[in-house]
Amino acid sequence: MLKIGLTGGIASGKSLVASRLQELGAILVDADLIAREVVEPGTPGLARVVDAFGPGILDANGRLDRPKLGSIVFQDPAQREVLNGIVHPLVREAAASLVAGAGPGDIVVQDIPLLVETGQGSNFHLVLVVDAPDDLRIRRMVEFRRMSTDDALARMASQATREERNAAADVVLDNSGTRGELLAAVDALWEHRLVPFADNLRRNTRAAREIGPVLHSKGDWADQAERLAQRIVAAAPQDILAVDHIGSTSVPGLEAKDVIDLQLAVADLQAAERISPKLSAAGFPAVPHADQDTPQPSQPDPAQWQKRFHANADPGRHVNLHVRMAGSPGWRCALLFRDWLRAEPSAVALYEANERELAVAHTGERSTAAFADAKEPWFTAVALPLMEAWAESTGWMPPSYMSSADGKRGQ
Repeated sequence: MLKIGLTGGIASGKSLVASRLQELGAILVDADLIAREVVEPGTPGLARVVDAFGPGILDANGRLDRPKLGSIVFQDPAQREVLNGIVHPLVREAAASLVAGAGPGDIVVQDIPLLVETGQGSNFHLVLVVDAPDDLRIRRMVEFRRMSTDDALARMASQATREERNAAADVVLDNSGTRGELLAAVDALWEHRLVPFADNLRRNTRAAREIGPVLHSKGDWADQAERLAQRIVAAAPQDILAVDHIGSTSVPGLEAKDVIDLQLAVADLQAAERISPKLSAAGFPAVPHADQDTPQPSQPDPAQWQKRFHANADPGRHVNLHVRMAGSPGWRCALLFRDWLRAEPSAVALYEANERELAVAHTGERSTAAFADAKEPWFTAVALPLMEAWAESTGWMPPSYMSSADGKRGQ
């Protein structure tokens, strides 16, 4: 199944997006609704809330007086943490039960107001954030929810900032315009990304990739790589030593194809085989017949260059995931090449010149396969000797994941 995390600040329009996705066919798990259900009269959740805040937070019918409780927790962060510590685990348990009942081809949308604040982004294939400017959200709360400006500001202050939410998003849905514009954006996302993504997961296949060798320069590749790495590590934390951002998109300012390369380090290839189904379920199915790197001339043993290769099921974000044994020549080479380019402007200039020449030579192609193959002679003849010389002169050494504090995420 495809698991979507949906969030947005108060009065951003998240509920409208959630209802539209449900109309289109998604299974909706509404955290706000569940949060109400777990503190209904007679529930253990309500008993714990009363223990923490006193019987005065109940109304005459023995139900939770939400306005009274809200006036306490939205003015006092410590009290809010107490409430969250009671309710959030109950909500997660109930939501997990609903998700477990979904089928392999379903799209499950979990509507979680505090998704970013509670650090749940890596639990989902995609995080959708509904966004609107702060002043517009305040106006909506005052006009449509009859809040005072001070109450609106207090509610906003209890949540992540707009910048923090958007930084955690794979998709930002802009709701600064009309209702129709937002619904049209949701419909397009459903048709062109979510449905194909879910189908690729069901069939355990990579997304179709028809992009030519066009070079870009995007400032958020590192942030995207970080989100992807967290998701990948969460899929198999016991076997994954690190996930490192490598390749052209890992070098700030370098033009590159819009494909993020990640290197997943494992202790051995048995671990790579063991985690393969977990990577597929996380959105990165295995790609057959792509299990060997090009050996260096001084190390021709193909067995030392074995890897496993996975790629994106998500049609909206192209990813190459190279699964290599930590300490192997291919693992070392990928990290050395990245760090050489990051450190040496002259290396970047050489690399860019070769990339542009090949991009021109392969203009119009709908795949990057021939472009990638054409890079190998330059890498072997030009880059390899220079970067090895740089490593020797600077004392460069690859990371030791085993001795790192968490050993789970690279650079």
